[in-house]
Parts: sequence; C-alpha cells; structure tokens
Amino acid sequence: MSQRTYNQLWADAQLELSRLLNEELPAEPRRPEKDRVVFFQRLAMLYVRYIQIFRQLEELYDQVVHPQKRRVIRAILEGVMGRVLELKNEMVEKEFSEYHYMDDVLHDFKLTPADLEIPIPRYFISDRSKELQERKTMLTEILKMVEVTESPEPLTTKDMSQEEAIKVIQVAERARQGRLRAKLNQESRNMNRMYSTKDPGAAAIELATVCIQKVWRGYIQRKRVKIAREEEMIFLGMVMDPKYQVPCPAVITAQANEACTRIKREDHNADYQKSVVAVTNQLQEVEGLDMSKSMKDQIRQWFIECRDATGSFPDYPDEEDGGSALLFTEKTPTQLLEEIAAKEEEDANNKPKAKDEKKEKGKKEEKKEKGKKDKRKENEEEEEAGLKMLPSAFLSDLEVESKTFADFWKTRNESRNFHQRHEVELIKEEKRKVIEAEIRVQVDEQMRQELAELKLAVDKDKGGKTKGNAKKKKGSKSGKKKKKEKDLTADRTLESLCQELVEQGLLKQANNVRLQDYLGDYNYLGTTLRQNDIEPMPSLSDVRQVLSLYAILPLGSQVVHEKATLIKAILLAGPAGVGKKMLVHAICQETGANLFDLSPLNTAGKYPGKSGLAMMLHMVFKVARLLQPSVIWIEDAEKMFYKKVPKEEKELDPKRLKKDLPKSLKLIKGEDRVLIVGTTKDPLSADIKALCKMYSKILLIPRPAYASRYILWKQLIRKQGGDVTRALDLSSLTKISDGYTPGHMVRVIRSIVTKQRILQQANRPLTAAEFIPPLAKIDPVFQTEEDALKNWYAKTPLGKKRTKAATGKEDEQAPVKSKDAKKKAKK
Repeated sequence: MSQRTYNQLWADAQLELSRLLNEELPAEPRRPEKDRVVFFQRLAMLYVRYIQIFRQLEELYDQVVHPQKRRVIRAILEGVMGRVLELKNEMVEKEFSEYHYMDDVLHDFKLTPADLEIPIPRYFISDRSKELQERKTMLTEILKMVEVTESPEPLTTKDMSQEEAIKVIQVAERARQGRLRAKLNQESRNMNRMYSTKDPGAAAIELATVCIQKVWRGYIQRKRVKIAREEEMIFLGMVMDPKYQVPCPAVITAQANEACTRIKREDHNADYQKSVVAVTNQLQEVEGLDMSKSMKDQIRQWFIECRDATGSFPDYPDEEDGGSALLFTEKTPTQLLEEIAAKEEEDANNKPKAKDEKKEKGKKEEKKEKGKKDKRKENEEEEEAGLKMLPSAFLSDLEVESKTFADFWKTRNESRNFHQRHEVELIKEEKRKVIEAEIRVQVDEQMRQELAELKLAVDKDKGGKTKGNAKKKKGSKSGKKKKKEKDLTADRTLESLCQELVEQGLLKQANNVRLQDYLGDYNYLGTTLRQNDIEPMPSLSDVRQVLSLYAILPLGSQVVHEKATLIKAILLAGPAGVGKKMLVHAICQETGANLFDLSPLNTAGKYPGKSGLAMMLHMVFKVARLLQPSVIWIEDAEKMFYKKVPKEEKELDPKRLKKDLPKSLKLIKGEDRVLIVGTTKDPLSADIKALCKMYSKILLIPRPAYASRYILWKQLIRKQGGDVTRALDLSSLTKISDGYTPGHMVRVIRSIVTKQRILQQANRPLTAAEFIPPLAKIDPVFQTEEDALKNWYAKTPLGKKRTKAATGKEDEQAPVKSKDAKKKAKK
C-alpha cells in the first residue's frame, strides 16, 4: 500500500480512538454500575475495540516511513498497549479469572476469534537488531570458548564376550546368505518365464484385451469422479481451492513491497538522526547566546521588582523545583484561582484565634458526632455504590497525543513531501525547548552567584545562606535513611560476568521458537459453559493471549512496564508436554530477552554456602538488569517449595533458593524489565502459600481440547514433511488422542514420519492407523490428574475469589427461599 493509504488508516484509527476517549472521559462522571454482568460487558467491549486499534497502529508503525510521524504513532501505540493491559486487569478483578470468553461481543462487532489475537509489535526486535546481534555473537563466542576448554570425553568400548561376538557374526552371515539366495531365486524365475512363453490363441488375446480395457476404463472413470467431486466441494466451499493454499503472486509482491518499505524506513530514520545533530549544533551557535541574554535580563528584572516590592532580594528557586523556569511558567486561570484559594486558606489558618476551653470542648464533641455521621454516610455510600472503572495511567497520555494529531497532523498539507522525508522546522521547534532547558541550567548557576553577591553588597544578609544550608542538610539526612544495594562485583566487567554465568550454565541461549508456533484453537463453548455455571478449562489460544499481555508487552516496551501494573513473577502450571518450556523460550525470542536458568536442578552444587548463593543471585540479577529485558526461568518450581523433600533429592538441596530469591524479587522495580517465569508439572507437592506469595500470576495450562488437537495434528505432520490427504482421517485421530499433550504428538509424529516414510507417500499415503500403535504406548493425561490440577488452582488466591463469587449467588438465594418457606408455614 502507498503512504497515502497508511495516512488514511491512521486517521481512521485516531477517529475510533477519539470516540473511545470520549466514552471513557465524559464531561460528567458515570454512575456506578450495580450489575456485575453489565459492567463486565462494557469492559469487554472496550477491550475488543482497543485491540482492534492496537492491531491497526502496530501495522502503521511498521510501514510508515515518515520518521516524525512514527514517533507520534509509537507514543499512541504504547498508550493503547497500556490501556489494553489495564482493561485486562480490571476484567480479572471483576470476574476473578485469568481467562475470559466474549463470544457475544465478537458477534456484535462481526469479528472472528482471530481478531482477538494480541499482535506482538515488530519493533521489539527491529529497533534493537544491532544490539541483539552483538549479544548473540558475544554468547556464541563464549560458548565456543567453553566448548574448547572442556576436555573431550574418552571413547569407551563395550566389552563383549566370545559367545556374543559369534552370535553377531552368525546373524550377519546368515543375512548375507539369505539376500544372495533370494537374488538367485529371482533370476531363476525370470529365466523360466522367458522360456515357458507359448504362442497364445485368438481367444486368449481377446480376453487379455478385455481385461486391460476394464482396468483402464475403471481407472479413468474413478479419476474423473474424483476430480468432479473435488470441484463440487470447492464450489460448495467445503474445501479450499489448492491455488489459495500456496501464496499467490499478489501476496508475494505485497510482502516484497513491505520489505522494501522497511528498508526505506531505515534510510529515512538515518537521515533524520543526522539532521537532528546538524540542527541542534546550528541552533546552539545561532540562537544560544540570545537565549542566555534574554533569560538573564528577565531574571535580573525579577530581582529588581522583588527588591522594590518587599525591600529585600528573593530566594532563588532550587533545581529540583525547576529553577528559574518556575518563575516564567504560563498558568491557566484555574491554576491561578487554586493558588489564590490556597493562599487565603494559609492566611486564615495563620491568624490568632482566642477562644474559651468550653467552646473547644464543644467543638471536639461536635467533630466526633460529625465523624460518626460521616462514617455512617460513607458506609451507606459504599453499600449503594456499585462497580467503577479504576483510574488509568495511560488515558491522559492518549488524550494529549490524539490532540496533537488533531491539531497538527490531521490537517497538514503534505503534497510537497511525496517521499515522506523529515521536516526541519519540526526538529527546530523540538530542539529549541531542549537547548533552552540546557542553557537555563547554566544561567541559573550564574544568576545564583550574582544574587548572592547582590545580597552581600546591598542587603548584607547572611541568613539566607544558612537557611539554604539547613535545607541541604535536611535533604542529606533523608538520603542517609535509604539503603543502597551492595555491589559485590563492582570491580568486574559485564563481559567477565556473562562469561562466568555461561560457563556455569546459568545464562543460556533461547531456542528459536515464536509464540505463533504454540498452536491452539479458540474455546467456542466458554460463554455457554459459564452461563450454565460450569467453569471451562482454558484453551491453548487463551494461554497464548494471556502470556502476550502479561509477559511480552511489558518486557518489550519500557513505557508500558513502568506505568502498567507491575508483574514480577508468573507461574505456568500444567501436565508434562503442554508446552511450558516452549512458552518460556518464545517470550525470550519475541522480546529479545536474555534467558537465565535458576532451576533447582541446574543450580545444585554451584556456588556453595551462603556467600556463594548471595554471589550467584547478585550476579544473575545484576546482569539481568544491565542486559534487560531478561527472563529468569525456574523449571520445576515446586521443588523450591517442597512440603517434604524426597530422599533421592535431599543431596541436591532443592529448597536452597526459597528464602533468598523472594528477597531479590523485591528489589525489582518498574524500570527493571526483568521477569521470573516458573514452570511446574506437580504443584500439589509444594506449599501453596509460599508458592502463591512468590508468583503474583498463576496460569493453568490444560491438555488440549478437540479443536486444538485437530490443528496440532494437521500442522505438526506438515511441519515434519508429511502430506495430509483424505486417506489420513484426522477427525478420528483427534478423537482417539483425547488426553494426549502436544509433546506426546510431536514424539509420535517424529517416530512415524521419517525420511524413508516421506519418500513413500506418493505410492502409500499416511493413514491414521499408523499413528495409533506408538500413541498407545504413551500414558495420556487422565481426567483425574486434570481434576487434581483444577482443585489445586481453586485454592490459589484468585481461585478462592472465584469460588466465593460462585457460592455468593447461592447464599443470596438461600435466605429468599427460607422467607418463602416461613410465609407458607404461617398460612
């Protein structure tokens, strides 16, 4: 598409965003909603609409080449991402569940479940491509060094007895003789056929021709019927046309154009950066002196005016308050009225009040009575008040950015800027403010000295200095109270720390896996089941969506991570083979994060003692902060919080990090893009209180449902190189494989779809019966195991809230029934 089309798409997205802002920021605040279902419906509609804007803005940011437009789009995109996260958190708090089903909302907006997928912004990787490449090369070099230093394992030969050796030789010799004998028998049969041929009669020839004709006509007719059937199925829309299964030329050219647009985008951005440097230097040379002179003149005028008005020179504003910029800020009428009201209140409070003790006691009693009344009113208001939207940290930013678009970019004439290059005048407007702020700092230092000299020369007032020193001392005292984290490796470089962590196996390279590779379909019965008071198990698509929101978006964007609800640790609980490890690696790949492995089995025997443990955690968290974003993975997280350590694992000391890791977790702040991800397949063996205290978000990953299994079988067989034809009954295979996880399916497909079997597909296509024997040898995830996981999840904080909300409805209905029963008894 052309840049003009993208500009129109941006205008459409902004129009929808302005409508949403008008709904969320009305002139008069909304009344609290008492009906929880209606409130959740409103949240769901806002959530779906924001996701659609998110998808449009992500596409725009990737394809727009104008560098200054891209910066505006980036700010709006991050605001929309943050708002989506806020709405998700509100839905979790109101519905007491991490997974939500919005079939009715999708139906109203005429959308498909694919439109609910959270897009992962491509700039997470593209904007940091050089940095990520440098990290990758550094890790590969360290890994090569580690492999070279490690001594190769000596080759060991297995001792074999004489009897075993004779058996092996006999088997090989008998096989050779059998092959030779079979070859001789085949040659003798061919010779007999050559010499045993006789001259057939006319009747035999006629029978042979009839037989050949039957076979040929049957083959041709079956082929025609097959083609006609396929054409009919395509016409009815039951089967996809083969030409649409392969990318058509139009799609290929569109992809090529997008790639060219990205290259052009990088060129325009490089030119913009060069222009920024040139314009900044030019402004400093041309306008810098004039700016400093005008500032000094204004400040000197302020000195004189204050001297004339009060009889003494004023105190200079501190740097923390903004310096001299505080004096010349333009204030709105409302701000002025607020300042005047505040001054009047201060004056009224400062006036002396002489009153009798009786009046004071009476006032105290009145205040107590008023306090009691106020508390009663508050309780009544809380009872009457319903559900309200929580305050947002992103709506104000979105409002400002949408206003800049409406005021500047919407009506801007760009007929002369066909190639969408940067505009120098906009750079000058932006950089003037930056240069003015830098010059103001220098001017403030000079004018502070000048003011001190004036005070000494004219007023001879030294008290002001002592006051200023006293203030500074107070600030220093408050600073001493804050404890700084000790740096145990202050004398070491980042490369040496990384090398040591790689050698110890704590810093690893993530597998090349994307989140879209985690296959799974939407849960189409979620809304129906919840309407019937049945809690559905989440689908793999729901898991993928929640992880995008909780892990990938905050790790990829610094702005979203700082302003949104801080999530420090996530626990993925589910049976073996559902893809927990794959999801951890996918998070790292999608955000360009480093992967640290602090699993109990991986840390066993490394850095012994308390000091060694402290050093290990310090190194991991220090490198994780310096090379953020980072993911700290804890496999088998239940081992760290064992109720009772098994005998075979006592030597490994799996509970070693139980006390120190939560302490290190508290040190993670909003600016640190560090996430701890734990995976567990047996959470029942752990202390649930300690586990829930460590992990703020617990996600239950179930075994795949029918729809997800169907997609998994189809896509995994194709990925391995197999052809999915009509001979392969996927529906029956999906039904039979109920209870099996994606890991089980991958293992079965690799054992069946081998290189040799792929070559035989033309003559012998794959069938469902081939996959059943290896599948039968594997134990599935039984219903009892899944029920145990559901019962365990019901004991988590969110699960408890969910059960309380479900039982609350029953408790409300119970007293009504009892009243009706009493009335009947009276009658």
